[in-house]
Amino acid sequence: MDTITNAPIRVHDVYPYLRVCGAAQAIDFYRRAFGAKELFRLTEPSGRIGHAEIKIGNTTLMLSDEYPELGIRGPLALGGTSFAIHLHVDRVDAVMRQATEAGATTVRQAADHSYGERSGMVRDPFGHEWLLGEQIESVTPEEMQKRFTASFS
Repeated sequence: MDTITNAPIRVHDVYPYLRVCGAAQAIDFYRRAFGAKELFRLTEPSGRIGHAEIKIGNTTLMLSDEYPELGIRGPLALGGTSFAIHLHVDRVDAVMRQATEAGATTVRQAADHSYGERSGMVRDPFGHEWLLGEQIESVTPEEMQKRFTASFS
């Protein structure tokens, strides 16, 4: 609730915002690896990208080059990332292959999982991790919990 008007506050969209060392190269990588379409970019005269937007599937991602003078650093400068982006795809093995051919490193090979998905993980050359998965079975949350609990036995 807005404390001034008492009206509910509505979130319209959520956009992941990636910070990378080499935004132009990252945009090219995401195009080759995941079929990203560049929407636009704002480039400084020096070539540093202050803001860019790409679309992967139905999702818009924002990204920029690092701005260390403002405390904006990417995963490589920080020594790793604390999150992964999940791409739900039609053919996970083909997307894994395409991503690694474009320069990603396989973190976890694609495999079938008890929650009804075949998935794997890659790390892009800029330090971001991407979970790539496709549904192979429709599993209810209750069944997922049952299988998850059983995996600890």
